[in-house]
Amino acid sequence: MSDIKPFLLKFLILAAMLLGLPMLGGWVAGYPIARYLEFPPQTRYVIHAPFSWLAFTAIAFSILAVVLPLIIKGSQSYKKTSAPNPRSASYPFPWWGWIGVITGLVSWILAWTRFAWFSAYQPHTFSLLWFSYIVVVNALSCRRTGHCLMTDRSGFFLLLFPISAVFWWFFEYLNRFAQNWYYVGVEFSPWAYFWYATLPFSTVLPAVLSTRQWFLSHNWIRQAYGSFKPIRISCPNQAAVFVLAMSAAGLAGIGVWPNYFFPLLWISPLLIITGLQALMKEPQILTPIAEGDWSGAVAAALAATVCGGFWELWNYFSLAKWEYSIPLVHRFQIFEMPLLGYAGYLPFGLECAVIGGMLGQLIHTSSPENTP
Repeated sequence: MSDIKPFLLKFLILAAMLLGLPMLGGWVAGYPIARYLEFPPQTRYVIHAPFSWLAFTAIAFSILAVVLPLIIKGSQSYKKTSAPNPRSASYPFPWWGWIGVITGLVSWILAWTRFAWFSAYQPHTFSLLWFSYIVVVNALSCRRTGHCLMTDRSGFFLLLFPISAVFWWFFEYLNRFAQNWYYVGVEFSPWAYFWYATLPFSTVLPAVLSTRQWFLSHNWIRQAYGSFKPIRISCPNQAAVFVLAMSAAGLAGIGVWPNYFFPLLWISPLLIITGLQALMKEPQILTPIAEGDWSGAVAAALAATVCGGFWELWNYFSLAKWEYSIPLVHRFQIFEMPLLGYAGYLPFGLECAVIGGMLGQLIHTSSPENTP
């Protein structure tokens, strides 16, 4: 049970920083605390800055500077390994995968239509779509390798659903200070809102981590990023303290200046967890990068981006849906999301992988066969 203590310590520190620091920032700025406690959140009180070509260009070039070398490397590797591999099709597509395909198509039709006889169930279609997606992407992994999260690690896989719900509620809380997205289409009582929201929130981690496993089953990912550019930090402890301090300041800044600190809504949780892991001398998602292995991190970012594309696609014509209001860069929308908003899925994928790794390690060290 001693292995649970570091996990709980990291969770408590992370929760305290995520919950307390933005609220502290709002309080210091003189904003009424009551508006952050509204449930369900309905009042839109953040006045977002208008579009700025300067900000858009600066942020776009910053993203490209990081992402473009990875895209080029991946494209080159994909072309080299694009020849059909007999082993990649040596497993049949599972029967339960076809059930996922059928339920997904039916759910998609029902989500984008307005049949009167289905009106009472319309708000649930998004969850049905994502349960179907999770089944299908696990089936695709099975077809490639004969293995997937759903069948090989069923206990871990099932535990991802409640953990995912808690995980995403933290982002919903942070969004109260930035108000970058809001929900429209239906109105719920507080209790109904909690349950209607928790169900789709529970699909986030299973979807991203299952998609990540599917990406890692492809040779081009390993060949492109398994031996890439190593990035080593000479003073990891000092760097971890600096990262934690900057994350703390940034989280407080969301409550004071949401127009400028809103990107930290996505970045800060990752920096906090990896900073704590570094101080505790634990392995983290960035550890392989020090040796030049970027495959796990790239697969996580790609997985979240792919899931993000489906999230935005299926949201577009749904009855209960979300819309965006992103300061400074709200232009060139793909579905409801502005173009640069998709960059938020990159660190989000790493966060999903970090949470999955922590949970997997906890289950492994707490299992009876690993107890001394």
